[in-house]
Amino acid sequence: MRYRTLGKTGIEVSVHCLGTMMFQKGCNPDHDDCVRIIHAALDEGINFVDTADMYGQGESEEIVGKALRGRRDDVVLATKVHFPMGEGRNRGGNSRRWILKAVEDSLRRLDTDWIDLYQVHFPDHRTDIEETLSVLTDLVHQGKIRAFGCSNYQAEEIVEAHHVSERRSLGRFRTDQPPYSILARGIETSLLPVCERYGMGVLVWSPLAFGFLTGKHRKDQPIDLAVGRAALRPAFFDPSIAENAAKLDAVEQLVELATSIGCTLPQLAIAFTVAHPAVTSAIIGPRTMQQLEDLLKGAALTLDDAALDRIDEIVPPGTNLYNPAASFPPRSLTEPALRRRPLTERSAACWT
Repeated sequence: MRYRTLGKTGIEVSVHCLGTMMFQKGCNPDHDDCVRIIHAALDEGINFVDTADMYGQGESEEIVGKALRGRRDDVVLATKVHFPMGEGRNRGGNSRRWILKAVEDSLRRLDTDWIDLYQVHFPDHRTDIEETLSVLTDLVHQGKIRAFGCSNYQAEEIVEAHHVSERRSLGRFRTDQPPYSILARGIETSLLPVCERYGMGVLVWSPLAFGFLTGKHRKDQPIDLAVGRAALRPAFFDPSIAENAAKLDAVEQLVELATSIGCTLPQLAIAFTVAHPAVTSAIIGPRTMQQLEDLLKGAALTLDDAALDRIDEIVPPGTNLYNPAASFPPRSLTEPALRRRPLTERSAACWT
């Protein structure tokens, strides 16, 4: 396994990061099996494990904690905070009040004294970014976390956060965790260059494009919209929708490319993401041991310029064939008041 430095932190992490979202009820509820999968990944040289408090409402963190007993010092452990945990007010978000509570809960579930990378899972427009950066800086000083980063932030939000960090002499986001795949290359336009500019590590999620790059979904083959992920988000898989048809067209060409260079489609997809100079690690999220083994077989795959040029022809750089963050649109799009002046101020002429 190859290792890269996580931004400017000095921490060395494996290019494959083990994501543990699948380790929970409704995905893989067998804790012992999940522990075996984690151990197998560590035995193959993966030293980077990513989870989040909201995965199974803490269940994933508990499984990771069990798996790392006796091996904690050898692992770079990352988790996240933001989404609601349980009923009631003030049990989520990016406030000082919640983060101080959430980090203690994560430390307990993970059965550890420290978290290597604590990530803000999503922006919170209700909380001043200075408030969030301030409490995260305090947690570094207290030794409860080693570094902190963000996830699902827009490029301009990262720039603002770094500006506040510098102006207020606070710690800064050291990493970002955005979605990135052959089918969703939009972050190549500004987000990845911004991360490079600030020396941030980047660990990308969904390199298999929510399953479209597994090879399971093919053109002119029926997709059962009543089971699995398709049942949860049928509009994302329905082949009658033009966006999905475009994804399936691209998949057919990518399958041909993978076959021509002697690899599987998932191996091609993950190798593509880690070939970008701004990307530190790609998160692989197996549900079963077989899935882990299949993904690890492609760890040594190197895509040459000809292969990358062909991918650029199929999906041009900076192009999204779908919006990977569709479930989390920015406020600038969801709140009409941010896009519309008051009615009396909308015309070009001033009437008295």
